[in-house]
Amino acid sequence: MAFNPINALLGLFSLDIGIDLGTANTLVHVRGKGIVLNEPSWVAIEKKSKRPLAIGAEAKEMVGRTPANVVAIRPLRNGVISEFDITEAMLEYFIGKVHEQSIVPVPRPRVVVGIPSGATEVEKRAVYDATMAAGAREAFLVEEPTAAALGAMLPIGEVRGSMIIDIGGGTTEMAVFSMGGIVVSRSLRVAGDEMDQDIIEYIRNKYNLLIGERMAERVKMTLGSAYPLKAEKTTTVRGRNLVSGLPEAVEISSVEIREALNGSVRIIVETAKDAIDETPPEIIADLMEVGVCLAGGGSLLLGLADRLSDELRMRVWVAEDPMTCVARGAGMILEDLEVNRLFLAGLERTPR
Repeated sequence: MAFNPINALLGLFSLDIGIDLGTANTLVHVRGKGIVLNEPSWVAIEKKSKRPLAIGAEAKEMVGRTPANVVAIRPLRNGVISEFDITEAMLEYFIGKVHEQSIVPVPRPRVVVGIPSGATEVEKRAVYDATMAAGAREAFLVEEPTAAALGAMLPIGEVRGSMIIDIGGGTTEMAVFSMGGIVVSRSLRVAGDEMDQDIIEYIRNKYNLLIGERMAERVKMTLGSAYPLKAEKTTTVRGRNLVSGLPEAVEISSVEIREALNGSVRIIVETAKDAIDETPPEIIADLMEVGVCLAGGGSLLLGLADRLSDELRMRVWVAEDPMTCVARGAGMILEDLEVNRLFLAGLERTPR
């Protein structure tokens, strides 16, 4: 592509940002500053007008507590946009918050956004259009496993093979890399959200107790595990008894929650096995030497690395600060956009 001196000049002054537009959380990385924003991907809207009333952490606090004329929603499902206008408003809000931190007016930013590797062309276009409409000067898309691998400092540009498993809120992304490209990839819509639903269903079926998404998430973070713990734990869960209709509290253990999560964990393990089964032998030899990297919020599930290590018969390790890997990787691409162009996916940028 031809060199554009105006874009180059604007690039010196704009707050270029990398965005991990996640189903559960949105993280923003500003070039030269690091992660500056990490907020839940929730928007509270007025039902009739669809007008946003609160975005991010403030909106998540309203979940399950809103009056009849207000609803708190997540405009992304399974890593892709389900509510275009609301996603645009959310992106505009987050980009605006980043620019509030600047003491002088700056040009509109160049933005790199992470997308699931299994996203369709229509889904890619929706993310691209929403980013441009939210105030980006130029928009770029990068597949989430690629961004996560860059953020985890994996040597994906080398001949030696490497592998990442990125477990987010809506999707689990797996990719095997060599020479800057993806050799094998998998994208499945089993991740943190599905685990929350597993817990809700388990407690409803076993205790006739209905709990909300926030309570299920709290239980997952407190008791969730994929491998037996040295010291099993318990916690109290509060909800509504489905028989009496009255409030009730029950005590559950980490053993029960591990049982509840086993189905989703098993799908992730089997998909990883399937990806490795398709990987060329030479790269398998590399992976046996360097191991498999885990990223994303789901990688923090206790014992998951140990479970995968046993099942895959190779070392599995968790990246440093795994929740921010995608955002950091997207930000790293902006450090030298022309050199890192081979990592971008989908639609070309359109200057504005």
